[in-house]
Amino acid sequence: MSKLLTFKGTDLTVTWDKTICTHAEECIRTDSKLFEKGRSPWGQPDLVEAEEVDRIVRRCPSGALQYGATIESAIGNTPGSSKNEGAEQPEPENTVTVVPNGPLYVRGNLSIVGSDPENPTSARRVALCRCGHSKNKPFCDNSHVEAGFQDTGAVGREGPGLEEKGGVLQVQTNKNGSVRLIGNVTVKAASGCSRWNGPKVSMCRCGLSKQKPFCDGSHREGNFEAE
Repeated sequence: MSKLLTFKGTDLTVTWDKTICTHAEECIRTDSKLFEKGRSPWGQPDLVEAEEVDRIVRRCPSGALQYGATIESAIGNTPGSSKNEGAEQPEPENTVTVVPNGPLYVRGNLSIVGSDPENPTSARRVALCRCGHSKNKPFCDNSHVEAGFQDTGAVGREGPGLEEKGGVLQVQTNKNGSVRLIGNVTVKAASGCSRWNGPKVSMCRCGLSKQKPFCDGSHREGNFEAE
């Protein structure tokens, strides 16, 4: 059974991957008719314009929601059309937002090391566990709530800076260690007041670092285990 729930429209198709959804409900806490709780199906792309599909889907912080052109529509009778036509484009800047007592929200042109390159669920947005308790590592599954994980979401240091923004951001999880971000990236504090900029950074995902959200090697003495 597929992990994807598909909402097929005439021109655009929206998919929902329940395995990485953090149920932030950003998709339904709007005045849009794209998603309505309790409706069957609860996602109906044909009820709204394409620009609204893009706007609402981008609200999803975990990347569980994605969209692309409906294959029949994209292929159509237009020479050179492909199934990738109409797909969500990456944001111009790669960013990490540190959620208080919660995950890392990563957005941009993401390349998740070890993921299926044909799977769109983590290509533009992803929520990464930083409490160390997720049963779906490296993704957040809201285990931080039950675990009582606490961190203000502050970013306490400045990075070396960036000469340019954008480009591919490689997301690499180190076995029993940090999550390594390689590429131009900006780390935003929860307050939005301070930020870290640089070409690569190691983020804590064990929940033990004394320099959160950055890794300080505490996973070693804490015997953290994760692929």
